[in-house]
Amino acid sequence: MSELAREELSALAAIYCEPGACEVLAASETHGISFRIQISVKEVLDTDVLLKLLFHLPVNYPSTVPDISVTSDQLTRGQCTDVREKLLEEAKKHLSEPMVHDLILWVQQHLKDIIKQSAAVCNEKTTLSKGTEDGIWMLLLHLDHMRAKAKYVKTVEKWASDLRLTGRLMFMGKIILILLQGDRNSIKEYVILQKTSKVDVDSSGKKCKEKMMRVLCETELQSQHKRLQTFEVKEYSALEELQKEFETAGLTTLFSEFVPPLLK
Repeated sequence: MSELAREELSALAAIYCEPGACEVLAASETHGISFRIQISVKEVLDTDVLLKLLFHLPVNYPSTVPDISVTSDQLTRGQCTDVREKLLEEAKKHLSEPMVHDLILWVQQHLKDIIKQSAAVCNEKTTLSKGTEDGIWMLLLHLDHMRAKAKYVKTVEKWASDLRLTGRLMFMGKIILILLQGDRNSIKEYVILQKTSKVDVDSSGKKCKEKMMRVLCETELQSQHKRLQTFEVKEYSALEELQKEFETAGLTTLFSEFVPPLLK
């Protein structure tokens, strides 16, 4: 992580000092730093919009633009994607200089216009593709444990194969993650199978349903995400190895947002 990035993060922490406004999610000398900024944008659609902006600054930042993720309970997934794309376009204008604060100020000034443009484009698309769910979707699940691991793994592999889903079943210490990509209906069917099938055993050895599964993320695959071609079961001895798996798939922000909190 460069000295510029350290100084910028220190300045951001001083500016966004309210509880929860600035949170470091992960930091390393080899992978850079990930942090989340939470801001409220006033007078947009006659209400306050709470934006959560996740930035990942790679080790060669600011020579390279940061990866950015945008979420908000007040905006649709499509609107969040549009905001992200506009931020990345703006970031390219600030290469070689610290840019995160400028990007935050920019989105506060332009959010209303982005939402208006997004609504117009969405209306046009709806008339062309109403009722369809095209595109590849992605799902990230967290499992609390596997008592009958061998049987559980074979069942997950079979479901993924039957539903033509690709992805990873990942083990790192006590962390168990399932990353799936495929048709949205197949993704939904997988979740139903995971919740309703007796896939594991309880402490007494009796077959039981999965009651401690959590859906961490479900979203449409974006242009920066790599399409996984196979379903594989992998074990990792260190967090850095797991992080590398996500980075190779273009999922750096997904890792930064959802994996480090599992370690707490």
